Amino acid sequence: MASSTNPPGTRQDLTDLTAHEAAELLTSGQVSSLELTEAVLARVDALEPQIHSYITVSRERALEAARAADDARSLGKSQGPLSGIPVMVKDNISTEGVPTTAGSRILEGYIPPYDAFVVERLRSGGAVIVGKGNLDEFAMGSSTEHSAFEPTRNPWDTGRVPGGSSGGPAAGVAARECFVSFGSDTGGSIRQPAALCGTVGMKPTYGLVSRYGLIAFGSSLDQIGPFSRDVRDCADALTVISGHDVRDSTSLDSPGQDFANALTGDISGMRLGVPREYLVDGMEPGVKTAFEASLRTLEGMGATLEEISLPLTDQALAVYYIIAPSEASANLARYDGFKYGRAVNDVDTAWEVMDQTREQGFGPEVKRRILIGAYALSAGYYDAYYKKAQQVRTLIRREFAETFERFDALVTPTSPTVAFKAGARMDDPVAMYLSDVCTIPVNIAGLPAISVPGGMSEGLPVGLQFIGPQMGDATILRAAHAYEQATEWHTLKPGI
Repeated sequence: MASSTNPPGTRQDLTDLTAHEAAELLTSGQVSSLELTEAVLARVDALEPQIHSYITVSRERALEAARAADDARSLGKSQGPLSGIPVMVKDNISTEGVPTTAGSRILEGYIPPYDAFVVERLRSGGAVIVGKGNLDEFAMGSSTEHSAFEPTRNPWDTGRVPGGSSGGPAAGVAARECFVSFGSDTGGSIRQPAALCGTVGMKPTYGLVSRYGLIAFGSSLDQIGPFSRDVRDCADALTVISGHDVRDSTSLDSPGQDFANALTGDISGMRLGVPREYLVDGMEPGVKTAFEASLRTLEGMGATLEEISLPLTDQALAVYYIIAPSEASANLARYDGFKYGRAVNDVDTAWEVMDQTREQGFGPEVKRRILIGAYALSAGYYDAYYKKAQQVRTLIRREFAETFERFDALVTPTSPTVAFKAGARMDDPVAMYLSDVCTIPVNIAGLPAISVPGGMSEGLPVGLQFIGPQMGDATILRAAHAYEQATEWHTLKPGI
């Protein structure tokens, strides 16, 4: 079911390398970017019929980018830690000249005329973009079963979901169909699939990574971040994509930093809070057992752990499912059949064009959330729902801020369950929404958080989450890396 990765330098399968191991071989001249890319594409060809982690594979563009990276390296041009490394980008992140669907029929055939900020950073850093990752439509979901195209499957068990909404990027890294991938996280859409697929996944501090070119779901919640096989790759990826961008009004005007410098391997004396509210009702026994074992590991490494209470955690799910759908209903109003993407034109009036385009273009989950949001924003209900949710959001932020006056980071489970069976929650939206109960508070408060492999249960991965204060990204990377190096969980891979 699972085995350790091959040591660096072996050629049995280049795709088993981490990105930084592959980068070392590129630097030494033992392999080329073209070889890495061809190995990844062969892996994609072999596995995509089972996994469906990609919506679009840009084969020729990827090979061209690999040759360019090799040429730059031969001329002594240093481009960064991901130079020549094959990566995947979630299909709600704009890529010039490459279809970007957001997993929706309403954007089928849409080809952006520009790159997102993170794609600009990746290209200028020499990364090789292999293709676009599958997702729940408009990033609304926790299983990647709401994609308008094929649902993605979990590489550990193809009868189970990979999590969502960034299930394609998570599954792609786990299945060795790319070395690093990039997703978006609105309520847990990076961390929850990372946990279910046994990868590292990070949501940075809100504003640390520009949202320019990200197709909006909930604008005050969305944040782009990386998936990787280990924390070192995650730190390198965050170094590449972070930075100020004048085109995003929420972008933080902070200097760039090399996040790999935070990876000291030492957390002795670090103060870690363990919020009891995250051990939610319905948490699987195997997940709880793995979490408790992780706490013992952290204590053995010299960290100081203390159980704490964050009472407003219980309100976070309700707050999220008012704010996120409200912002979604406003953001998705632009899809009217006139500007871009799909349009239904064989009708008599402009109103019918708009009505039928949305009826045929949006899937059921997107329609559900638009209706919830429109209701919460409607006259007579705005104060009772949306305004009240924003007030509670302020209290949640304050509660976190006060907690971080005493602690360096918090540690929690990432998901209350391991990967669930495909189809098990499709007819129960509330059960699906509860998949993100441990991740949603972070987005509400705009905090950084990272999920790392933290054990196994029933032969499936369990995630461990570290939450940091505002701009505490380096701190949680340090804690996650130290934990990772003290355990074997990140070395395991699916048997697919």
